[in-house]
Amino acid sequence: MGAATVSLPGRARLASLPPLALYIHVPWCLKKCPYCDFNSHEAGGEVPESRYVDAVVADLEASVPKVWGRRVHAIFLGGGTPSLFSARAIDRLLTAARTLLAVEPDAEVTLEANPGTFEQAKFRDFRGAGVNRLSVGIQSFDAGRLKAIGRVHDADEARRAAEMAVATFSNVNLDLMYALPGQSVEEALADIRTALGFGPQHLSAYHLTLEPNTLFHRYPPALPDEDAAAAMQEAIEGELAAAGYENYETSAFARPGFRSRHNLNYWRFGDYLGVGAGAHSKLSLPGRVWREARQRQPKAYQDAALAGDAIQEAHDVADGDLAFEFMMNALRLAEGFPVAMFAERTGLALAALEGPLARAEALGLLERDAFRVRPTARGRRFLNDLLGLFLGEAKSPQKG
Repeated sequence: MGAATVSLPGRARLASLPPLALYIHVPWCLKKCPYCDFNSHEAGGEVPESRYVDAVVADLEASVPKVWGRRVHAIFLGGGTPSLFSARAIDRLLTAARTLLAVEPDAEVTLEANPGTFEQAKFRDFRGAGVNRLSVGIQSFDAGRLKAIGRVHDADEARRAAEMAVATFSNVNLDLMYALPGQSVEEALADIRTALGFGPQHLSAYHLTLEPNTLFHRYPPALPDEDAAAAMQEAIEGELAAAGYENYETSAFARPGFRSRHNLNYWRFGDYLGVGAGAHSKLSLPGRVWREARQRQPKAYQDAALAGDAIQEAHDVADGDLAFEFMMNALRLAEGFPVAMFAERTGLALAALEGPLARAEALGLLERDAFRVRPTARGRRFLNDLLGLFLGEAKSPQKG
């Protein structure tokens, strides 16, 4: 990323540090999905669960000085498929987090899970270990669509997983995708209606995109055109609004009181410590913002973490990149952001972005007053165009 369109003065010291979350990455899956660009690896047999947990705990221990005294308000175990691990392993990870870090007693603790790794007793044990929110990668309830996107579970397993999740946890997210190969608007809506029938507290509806370095990017399937995808998005938003779900972020829908705290922390440009293979961290210091990336390959990560240093790359975030990264996250929120938050989280003056802000406002992509900046309905629909006014093309460095 580079600051192609914005010149910013040096930043001020941050008056206070932003909220802090913890991300723990588990890199293995039963099978690598052809659309997935996250750091995930096919298990290919038994995974080295115990050694990997030892490595993550060592990584946490080495990271304590960077976040000493700061409170953690959300923990997210993502992947990969963390539900491949035993409840004992998840308990060890969460116990280490609570022992080494100042985790708030009511912290949101999310575990990602995929159908095919579901066992009722195992998930009760996850809850007993301290997981209080489950995020299930359903993607579709249609057998043909699941096959088209290379998922390992079938439609029956998807339904059983959703049913078991809401029976075990009081805070459940179901992940769905739309604009899938061969999918119609009615089929996309059918997935949403099926999901609503289970009564989850949160739904995510993602547009399938062909990401670089994926099988689908090399061998792209025939996808619905832009008009059909836009019709799906509009129909999904209408269906979920009618069911009482708030579309608080581009792809996120929640019942009142059930917004994802962890993901809100990303979108509000909070800090996060990321441990595990390939995990990223964003950590604020009074005069700078720092990013780290761990070793990506699971074995290399384990070896490095157990030797005392899992960091593969680290750097200060340049001012221009910092401004864009803030906008890239905050403008995904329907409510946008308070004007004061920009300076609080970046140490920069929002006035330095007056040119791009004015252009976005003139194009009907953004609205603002003395207190808040928010995307319009048009700006949310054409979010990439809105963000392009601030810095051009870049990619978010961390999965939420």
